Amino acid sequence: MKLPVTILAVFASIIVNIGAEIYFKEQFADGDGWSSRWVESKHKSDYGEWKLSAGKFYGDAEADKGIQTSQDARFYALSAKFKSFSNEGKSVVIQFTVKHEQKIDCGGGYVKIFPADLDQSNMHGDSQYYIMFGPDICGYSTKKVHVIFNYKGQNHLIKKDIKCKDDELTHLYTLILNPDQTYEVKIDNEKVESGSMEDDWDMLPPKMIKDPEAKKPSDWDDRAKIDDPNDTKPEEWDQPETITDPDAKKPDDWDEDMDGEWEPPMITNPEYKGEWKPKQIDNPDYKGSWVHPEIDNPEYTHDATMYKFDSIGVLGLDLWQVKSGTIFDNFLITDDVKEAEEFGKQTWGVTKEPEKKMKEEQEDMERKLREEEEKSKKKDTDGEEDGDEDEDEDEDAEEEGEQDEETEEDAGTEEEDNEVKKKDEL
Repeated sequence: MKLPVTILAVFASIIVNIGAEIYFKEQFADGDGWSSRWVESKHKSDYGEWKLSAGKFYGDAEADKGIQTSQDARFYALSAKFKSFSNEGKSVVIQFTVKHEQKIDCGGGYVKIFPADLDQSNMHGDSQYYIMFGPDICGYSTKKVHVIFNYKGQNHLIKKDIKCKDDELTHLYTLILNPDQTYEVKIDNEKVESGSMEDDWDMLPPKMIKDPEAKKPSDWDDRAKIDDPNDTKPEEWDQPETITDPDAKKPDDWDEDMDGEWEPPMITNPEYKGEWKPKQIDNPDYKGSWVHPEIDNPEYTHDATMYKFDSIGVLGLDLWQVKSGTIFDNFLITDDVKEAEEFGKQTWGVTKEPEKKMKEEQEDMERKLREEEEKSKKKDTDGEEDGDEDEDEDEDAEEEGEQDEETEEDAGTEEEDNEVKKKDEL
């Protein structure tokens, strides 16, 4: 029942945002039909295989189906083409959901946006792209969101550290790039980072540089404090750090021929005051810290088109995974920020809580099964011990019975002997 509601909500969004341009959308809603729209690279013969799945837990069995990595320790290379466009003079929004339900230890969850002329059948790690965006996890040290822009043939990684989600639930990742060269990164429809391309990437040389001709004047005094020239060391200051113990006495049995010359032990001198230093006063000639003057960088030229990509036309998944199981879904490329936000609410926003609930129920069930197994094992162990005790009791009973029989036999023998003696006496 949830899928029709989602579809109606999408239709409603299209009516509201009638001016939004949607360049690419993929929700894998037609079963295996996705395989006709996506191209697997043949650059290598051992790329990992993709399968359609909602995973082990989900909010909606149909709506949450996406493409999932299925083989461990593999590279993956898959891409989908769409009508090419330029983002000149307008925003571009790249959005998708990703779920690492396999407790990922090392692997990518990002996408690449390629030029329209990409040879999809030969896509690989060195294929030139426009934008790379999304989470990357490897061990404890790498848990970040990549935002890489290609500028004049070189890839530039964002200088800020953006932490990604590292749990097993589905998360929504959104990158917004505006024509004023500002950007915003959102996770789960909440802003986690923003700024400008010029400030947060090293695409352009710095606007200002230190003046190579400037030097700190030789008479520049940057000492805030100086020794007080009028302060003098007290006469009684110089005292040794250690002294001989005045209470020490040579032992009565000390033999200088055998033990050598006796010397009293040393102790800390209570009068010792350490190294004397004159007190500090404000430096009357202090001029502050010298700041190297800057000049305009002659190599800097402002570029108002750093954000612009002329022929956006392919979305690709080019990544490595040690442990497979990641699910990608709900891809969207549009020029409307509001449209992307609404689309996120109607997809990830609708199924996130049911997915979380299903996962918690599964974990609770698994926990109960483990507890039952532990109880069963303990019961079996206790039963074996009880059985051993019963066998011991049976053995003890048998031994007691044998002893009784022996006692009876011995008693009978004694009676017979007594009778024989009486006969002999007669």
